[in-house]
Amino acid sequence: MLTLQVDTARWRAHADALHLATPGLVPVIKGNGYGFGRALLGTEAARLGVTTVAVGQSSELADVRSTYDGDLLVLEPQLPGADAPARDDRVIRTAASLEAVQALAGQRVVIEVLTSMHRFGLTDVELGQLAELLPSITFEGIALHLPIDSGNVGRVAEVDDRLATLRAAHIPVTTIWVSHLTDAELAKVAAAHPDVAFRSRIGTRLWLGERSSAQARATVLASHRLRKGQRFGYRQHKAPRDGVLLIVAGGTAHGIALAAPSPVHGVVGRAKIAAIGTLEAVGRNLSPFHVDGSQRWFAEPPHMQVSMLWLPDGVVVPAVGSMIDVDVRMTTTHFDQVVLAE
Repeated sequence: MLTLQVDTARWRAHADALHLATPGLVPVIKGNGYGFGRALLGTEAARLGVTTVAVGQSSELADVRSTYDGDLLVLEPQLPGADAPARDDRVIRTAASLEAVQALAGQRVVIEVLTSMHRFGLTDVELGQLAELLPSITFEGIALHLPIDSGNVGRVAEVDDRLATLRAAHIPVTTIWVSHLTDAELAKVAAAHPDVAFRSRIGTRLWLGERSSAQARATVLASHRLRKGQRFGYRQHKAPRDGVLLIVAGGTAHGIALAAPSPVHGVVGRAKIAAIGTLEAVGRNLSPFHVDGSQRWFAEPPHMQVSMLWLPDGVVVPAVGSMIDVDVRMTTTHFDQVVLAE
């Protein structure tokens, strides 16, 4: 099994502290539930006592509402031309176009406004036509999805600018749902606009802010001593020297060795990427598994549910049934079980 072991007290202490420091907190529960699973995070959101959580898309609603009974904000905007979902009094939809606002008539709706992210949202021209459509929906406020890097303008200035534009378009703004404001930035905009309730949507910083409280571990399934030149694996490669082939839980189905592109900054970062590419070109891939205090190499690319590691002679071989540490990216890993240790 690929297992996520959680120090529950530490994990919850961080979530509690963030909740206390963030008035109007809206926990985000989307994708794989940040490694913990969406239903479990629904339970944790209920424990925090928040009034609303956000999911990424409609298909994620069922898992969250099975453990959480508050309001549910769907972040994915209603697509222009798509059939409107059935009305649900617990669900708040997102509209990022005038056509979507019209399609969602009679429903609870947050209007997304275009920011410097340039992803989804109504443009300034469209905002001029929005006021006449608002009576057709239950208007739950404005959404601003801000960039993680502040750019040339800065996130606080961008919130101020968007608010000025909305007011000029005669849009009554009493609630703004924001993403990626720091605590200091949130306090600043809240002080500058006391007539507006800011709802801060937080996922990564809430669930993964105390990253050391969760450790991925893989079960050792088998081990085989090989002689130099002995063949193994799907592709029947030859063992480079005497050593041990270690079979462990965790493969591509779990997200092991699957990586999203990362931003690269500077000469050192580019050199590291180039070095990794060179090693992969000659068939050497460093695994995320740790054995006897060191990160170990894949013997061959990981399989769907297991991985094969190469251990040279001299390494202490873990017993079958024991567990070894794994470095994983939580947002792309699917665990067989999550264990909350008290």
